[in-house]
Amino acid sequence: MERPLTRNERSLRSVAGLLSTDLVGNDVKISGLTHSSKEIEPGDIFLAFPGAKTHGARFASEAAQKGARAALTDAAGAAIITEISCNLPIVVVGDPRRAAGILSSWFYEEPMRDVYCVGITGTNGKTTTTTLLHQIWTRAGRESGLIGTVETRIGTDLLKSKRTTPESSDLQALVATMRERHVRNLAMEVSSHAISLERMRGSHFALAAFTNLTQDHLDFHETMEAYFQAKASLFSFEYADLAMINIDDPYGARLALSSEIPVRTISRRNQGADWSYVSAHAHLRGYDVCIRGQGGILIEGVLHLHGDYNLDNALMAVALAFESGVDPIEIAAILPTLTSAQGRLEPVDVGQDFAAFVDYAHSPDSVSRVLEACRSMTTGKVIAVLGCGGDRDSSKRPLMGRALSNGSDVAVFTSDNPRSEDPLTILEQMTESLVVAEPDKVISDRRSAIDYAVSRAGAGDVVAILGKGHETGQESVGIITPFDDRLALAQAIESRP
Repeated sequence: MERPLTRNERSLRSVAGLLSTDLVGNDVKISGLTHSSKEIEPGDIFLAFPGAKTHGARFASEAAQKGARAALTDAAGAAIITEISCNLPIVVVGDPRRAAGILSSWFYEEPMRDVYCVGITGTNGKTTTTTLLHQIWTRAGRESGLIGTVETRIGTDLLKSKRTTPESSDLQALVATMRERHVRNLAMEVSSHAISLERMRGSHFALAAFTNLTQDHLDFHETMEAYFQAKASLFSFEYADLAMINIDDPYGARLALSSEIPVRTISRRNQGADWSYVSAHAHLRGYDVCIRGQGGILIEGVLHLHGDYNLDNALMAVALAFESGVDPIEIAAILPTLTSAQGRLEPVDVGQDFAAFVDYAHSPDSVSRVLEACRSMTTGKVIAVLGCGGDRDSSKRPLMGRALSNGSDVAVFTSDNPRSEDPLTILEQMTESLVVAEPDKVISDRRSAIDYAVSRAGAGDVVAILGKGHETGQESVGIITPFDDRLALAQAIESRP
């Protein structure tokens, strides 16, 4: 975990006072905080959360051995710590995750209010939009940060992301580090899990943006309404000053009417929105675009991106950049230099006579959108490979399978991180009610599936490998085996007779 060089010391009693609770044990000084016993530094308070499989308090002895001076946890965690006799003073709260968010922001002196922070939420488009916005800021000469699924950036320093949105202690430490290094702007993905699990508590954005909402994560949220309400809760004065919402999306249109905070709108089609396209003409290199924004400003240029959904992502990034103070003339000059995020319709080119792409699409809507983009690039065949992850929302599997079948001429069903599930069971769910007949195939082994897809490609066709995108491992029964779709696809192409 990245932490600022400047360290504060706080009394444990002041922590208890902040959280309006009691201190069990002696008052001590703390100089840091983390939820991970493996990342404890001497002087930390250990944030022990209840988990799906075990309680974090069970790692309190390890934390104490590494120098933790205290723990924050719930009543169940306090009982565990007392039972294992690791002799840590304890701050006991009803909801440790919520308390950790409040504590982390307070401990680092509300760093998100000192950096111009933009939080982007939605089912699809978060990674690409944050990447495009970060590129605009950087190329406009602003020292900027990025937190997201693929990577974390602090100015020119690149860090590996562990999850889309970090735990609150990591997040606030990251932003405090950015502030210390004079980062002016931060583009950040905000997942619905992070909102629901209270990781965002204590955070505040100058701008909160909404891209769209389609079926995903129902293993966690259970219903689309609960999923929407999780996203919608970000658009309140607690978390943000201003909203930027895509009203082409039905949930976005609903959110624009119910948002507690002031709203700016974007729309690819509705020129009554604050930001929209006057024109967007597709060509082999991408699009020639003319964007109309607030006050009637016009921004014209070339976008070297493919897929109509990337028009949404680019429009959102442009609107957010303008709202943050980037001059429209600068934005227009930067447009032709923008590139998509890793694993998002990322081309793989080793000199073959057909187009080949890797994409992270892992929801029914994103699969359909990517295959529509592929279709627009060719008069030949669209050949696509897709799997569904194990231990995730199983209700979307047949929908993703149908999207693959409907959107491609050759559909190859395969495995994608089966985790603890049987890959063949997942494939059966993907293909239920479908007739899989030649040239379509069900090939459980992902490398073999990619080899088969490439073998079917002819000049001018498009091959799309979907689901993993930037990921570099395949997880099964607790073991992660190195696997990169980009590398596997390049090797398959080079091995063609």
